[in-house]
Amino acid sequence: MAAVCDICAKKPGFGNNRPWSRKITKRRFNPNIQRVRATVNGSPKRIHVCTGCLKAGKVTR
Repeated sequence: MAAVCDICAKKPGFGNNRPWSRKITKRRFNPNIQRVRATVNGSPKRIHVCTGCLKAGKVTR
């Protein structure tokens, strides 16, 4: 499953792991995506939504 919000199109961010030894490796910060049942155009549908959109009330459940 792609870590992308269907409402705001939030995607993973990328950065570096920085342990004590300073060995740098790439890492990925995934958004908190939940699969919720929401009404889209009057009919219920399962969509992938980030928790920021759920808290902001951008999704009608």
